[in-house]
Amino acid sequence: MKDRFWISIIAIVSVAVAAAVCFLILGPRPEGVRGSLDVSFLPTVNATLNTLTALLLVVGYALVRRKQVENHRRVMLSAFGSSTLFLVTYVVYHWYKSAPVPYGGDWKGVYYFILLTHIVLAAAILPLALITLYRGWNLQVARHRKIARITLPLWLYVSVTGVLIYWMLY
Repeated sequence: MKDRFWISIIAIVSVAVAAAVCFLILGPRPEGVRGSLDVSFLPTVNATLNTLTALLLVVGYALVRRKQVENHRRVMLSAFGSSTLFLVTYVVYHWYKSAPVPYGGDWKGVYYFILLTHIVLAAAILPLALITLYRGWNLQVARHRKIARITLPLWLYVSVTGVLIYWMLY
Protein backbone atom coordinates (compact mmCIF):
# COMPACT_ATOMS: atom_id res chain seq x y z
CA MET A 1 0.00 0.00 0.00
CA LYS A 2 2.85 2.37 0.87
CA ASP A 3 4.48 1.70 -2.53
CA ARG A 4 1.26 2.48 -4.39
CA PHE A 5 0.98 5.80 -2.62
CA TRP A 6 4.54 6.85 -3.50
CA ILE A 7 4.32 5.54 -7.07
CA SER A 8 1.15 7.63 -7.45
CA ILE A 9 2.97 10.68 -6.07
CA ILE A 10 5.87 10.04 -8.48
CA ALA A 11 3.43 9.78 -11.40
CA ILE A 12 1.68 13.03 -10.42
CA VAL A 13 4.98 14.87 -9.94
CA SER A 14 6.34 13.53 -13.25
CA VAL A 15 3.27 14.61 -15.22
CA ALA A 16 3.19 18.00 -13.47
CA VAL A 17 6.89 18.65 -14.16
CA ALA A 18 6.57 17.56 -17.82
CA ALA A 19 3.52 19.79 -18.30
CA ALA A 20 5.22 22.73 -16.59
CA VAL A 21 8.37 22.32 -18.69
CA CYS A 22 6.32 22.10 -21.90
CA PHE A 23 4.35 25.19 -20.98
CA LEU A 24 7.41 27.17 -19.91
CA ILE A 25 9.27 26.29 -23.10
CA LEU A 26 6.46 26.32 -25.66
CA GLY A 27 3.81 28.48 -24.02
CA PRO A 28 3.24 32.21 -24.36
CA ARG A 29 5.55 34.59 -22.54
CA PRO A 30 4.66 37.92 -21.05
CA GLU A 31 5.57 40.87 -23.23
CA GLY A 32 9.25 41.73 -23.04
CA VAL A 33 10.49 38.49 -21.44
CA ARG A 34 12.02 36.93 -24.55
CA GLY A 35 15.59 38.20 -24.84
CA SER A 36 15.36 40.39 -21.73
CA LEU A 37 18.07 38.41 -19.90
CA ASP A 38 21.38 37.29 -21.37
CA VAL A 39 21.24 33.50 -21.09
CA SER A 40 23.77 32.79 -23.83
CA PHE A 41 26.11 31.10 -21.33
CA LEU A 42 23.50 28.55 -20.19
CA PRO A 43 23.94 26.02 -23.03
CA THR A 44 27.55 25.59 -21.87
CA VAL A 45 26.37 25.23 -18.27
CA ASN A 46 23.79 22.67 -19.40
CA ALA A 47 26.36 20.65 -21.36
CA THR A 48 28.63 20.72 -18.32
CA LEU A 49 25.81 19.50 -16.07
CA ASN A 50 24.98 16.73 -18.54
CA THR A 51 28.64 15.70 -18.61
CA LEU A 52 28.77 15.73 -14.81
CA THR A 53 25.60 13.65 -14.62
CA ALA A 54 26.99 11.08 -17.06
CA LEU A 55 30.22 10.82 -15.09
CA LEU A 56 28.35 10.47 -11.80
CA LEU A 57 26.17 7.73 -13.28
CA VAL A 58 29.22 5.77 -14.42
CA VAL A 59 30.96 6.24 -11.05
CA GLY A 60 27.76 5.24 -9.22
CA TYR A 61 27.52 2.08 -11.30
CA ALA A 62 31.18 1.23 -10.63
CA LEU A 63 30.66 1.79 -6.89
CA VAL A 64 27.67 -0.52 -6.65
CA ARG A 65 29.54 -3.20 -8.62
CA ARG A 66 32.25 -2.95 -5.94
CA LYS A 67 29.60 -3.29 -3.22
CA GLN A 68 30.22 0.25 -1.95
CA VAL A 69 26.52 0.82 -1.44
CA GLU A 70 26.68 3.96 0.73
CA ASN A 71 29.04 5.70 -1.71
CA HIS A 72 26.83 4.53 -4.58
CA ARG A 73 23.84 6.11 -2.86
CA ARG A 74 25.62 9.46 -2.41
CA VAL A 75 26.85 9.55 -5.99
CA MET A 76 23.47 8.64 -7.45
CA LEU A 77 21.76 11.32 -5.36
CA SER A 78 24.38 13.74 -6.71
CA ALA A 79 23.57 12.60 -10.26
CA PHE A 80 19.89 13.27 -9.59
CA GLY A 81 20.81 16.68 -8.15
CA SER A 82 22.90 17.64 -11.18
CA SER A 83 20.08 16.51 -13.48
CA THR A 84 17.63 18.60 -11.49
CA LEU A 85 19.91 21.63 -11.72
CA PHE A 86 20.19 20.99 -15.45
CA LEU A 87 16.39 21.01 -15.77
CA VAL A 88 16.15 24.34 -13.94
CA THR A 89 18.83 26.01 -16.09
CA TYR A 90 17.34 24.47 -19.25
CA VAL A 91 13.93 25.95 -18.51
CA VAL A 92 15.44 29.34 -17.64
CA TYR A 93 17.38 29.33 -20.93
CA HIS A 94 14.32 28.47 -23.01
CA TRP A 95 12.15 31.00 -21.17
CA TYR A 96 14.50 33.92 -21.85
CA LYS A 97 16.26 33.00 -25.11
CA SER A 98 15.44 35.31 -27.97
CA ALA A 99 15.19 32.70 -30.74
CA PRO A 100 15.79 29.00 -31.34
CA VAL A 101 19.27 27.97 -32.41
CA PRO A 102 18.91 26.26 -35.80
CA TYR A 103 21.03 23.28 -36.70
CA GLY A 104 23.35 24.32 -39.51
CA GLY A 105 25.48 21.23 -40.01
CA ASP A 106 25.66 18.56 -42.67
CA TRP A 107 24.22 15.78 -40.52
CA LYS A 108 20.56 16.87 -40.27
CA GLY A 109 19.15 13.33 -40.20
CA VAL A 110 21.55 12.28 -37.45
CA TYR A 111 20.94 15.50 -35.51
CA TYR A 112 17.15 15.19 -35.61
CA PHE A 113 17.28 11.48 -34.72
CA ILE A 114 19.46 12.25 -31.70
CA LEU A 115 17.27 15.24 -30.74
CA LEU A 116 14.00 13.31 -31.03
CA THR A 117 15.21 10.28 -29.06
CA HIS A 118 16.80 12.59 -26.49
CA ILE A 119 13.55 14.49 -25.93
CA VAL A 120 11.38 11.36 -25.69
CA LEU A 121 13.74 9.58 -23.32
CA ALA A 122 14.32 12.73 -21.25
CA ALA A 123 10.60 12.79 -20.53
CA ALA A 124 10.79 9.17 -19.38
CA ILE A 125 13.81 9.68 -17.13
CA LEU A 126 12.09 11.63 -14.35
CA PRO A 127 9.60 8.93 -13.33
CA LEU A 128 12.16 6.17 -13.90
CA ALA A 129 14.81 7.95 -11.83
CA LEU A 130 12.34 8.76 -9.06
CA ILE A 131 11.09 5.16 -8.84
CA THR A 132 14.67 3.87 -8.91
CA LEU A 133 15.69 6.29 -6.16
CA TYR A 134 12.60 5.45 -4.12
CA ARG A 135 13.29 1.73 -4.27
CA GLY A 136 16.96 2.18 -3.46
CA TRP A 137 16.20 4.54 -0.59
CA ASN A 138 13.73 2.04 0.89
CA LEU A 139 16.20 -0.84 0.51
CA GLN A 140 14.01 -2.72 -1.97
CA VAL A 141 17.23 -4.05 -3.48
CA ALA A 142 15.81 -6.59 -5.94
CA ARG A 143 13.17 -4.16 -7.25
CA HIS A 144 15.70 -1.31 -7.30
CA ARG A 145 18.17 -3.41 -9.29
CA LYS A 146 15.46 -4.47 -11.75
CA ILE A 147 14.41 -0.93 -12.65
CA ALA A 148 17.96 0.47 -12.41
CA ARG A 149 18.91 -1.83 -15.31
CA ILE A 150 16.46 0.16 -17.42
CA THR A 151 17.00 3.59 -15.88
CA LEU A 152 20.81 3.69 -16.01
CA PRO A 153 21.31 3.19 -19.76
CA LEU A 154 18.45 5.52 -20.64
CA TRP A 155 19.68 8.21 -18.24
CA LEU A 156 23.20 7.85 -19.60
CA TYR A 157 21.87 8.12 -23.16
CA VAL A 158 19.96 11.30 -22.32
CA SER A 159 22.99 12.84 -20.60
CA VAL A 160 25.44 11.97 -23.37
CA THR A 161 23.11 12.97 -26.21
CA GLY A 162 22.49 16.27 -24.43
CA VAL A 163 26.21 16.95 -24.76
CA LEU A 164 26.20 15.77 -28.40
CA ILE A 165 23.34 18.13 -29.20
CA TYR A 166 25.31 20.98 -27.63
CA TRP A 167 28.37 20.14 -29.73
CA MET A 168 26.28 19.92 -32.90
CA LEU A 169 24.61 23.27 -32.27
CA TYR A 170 27.45 25.31 -30.82
